[in-house]
Amino acid sequence: MNEHIPAALPARRRVVILPTYNEAATLPRMVEDVLHAVATDIIVVDDNSPDGTGKIAESLASTEPRLSVIHRMKKAGLGPAYVEGFRAALDRGYEQLFQMDADGSHEPAALPLLASALEYADLAIGSRYVPGGAVENWSMVRRAISQGGSIYSRLLLGLHVQDTTSGFKGWRADLLRGILSDDAPANGYVFQVEMTYRAVQAAARLREVPIVFRDRISGQSKFSARIVAEASVRVAALGMSRLGVPREQVL
Repeated sequence: MNEHIPAALPARRRVVILPTYNEAATLPRMVEDVLHAVATDIIVVDDNSPDGTGKIAESLASTEPRLSVIHRMKKAGLGPAYVEGFRAALDRGYEQLFQMDADGSHEPAALPLLASALEYADLAIGSRYVPGGAVENWSMVRRAISQGGSIYSRLLLGLHVQDTTSGFKGWRADLLRGILSDDAPANGYVFQVEMTYRAVQAAARLREVPIVFRDRISGQSKFSARIVAEASVRVAALGMSRLGVPREQVL
């Protein structure tokens, strides 16, 4: 790992973690919109993007003291990228940590709503499936997979969360520090489910905030059949563990 950290990183309360892989077309606008939406710092975690996203992030950081960049040596997946970003942010003493996609699907204008929810919650979830939430520009198949995944996770894990696969979240540092583990984190959308499940297991106070999710308008989606398969198996394993079945017996 190679990391660029500004010499005098401002000591603010909030930080937004942006994992990136081939987001050269969207990152500059995303950084601008996030900084305009709320008083925050940003940590970009780039998985060695071949399209030059990391270099663009460095260029932005050279003139923006609120932005820092973590360069990972290879594409290792969404979960590990978030964990590395979370750990860096916790080490720097941030009190509120936010996670969101860098492709424009998550609207930075919703960040103040998540920040407000963290005044009385430990985890704020940007939810597509509560009143006021919505999804735009998705096919019926993609909607069915997403909503079906949330229902599947709720049933197996006993979660009272409508949007278990949401990747737009705000965390209190104390909660996140307590539930991050050395276990190899899941990738893809199941990482989002597992982290919410860990928060519930830790008796965290959760709040779902309605958001409008808009499918990316440029670049290539990271969604795949492999991600769906991983999610199905991982959630089943968590569900069996919840019922007292050792993980090694869940195959």
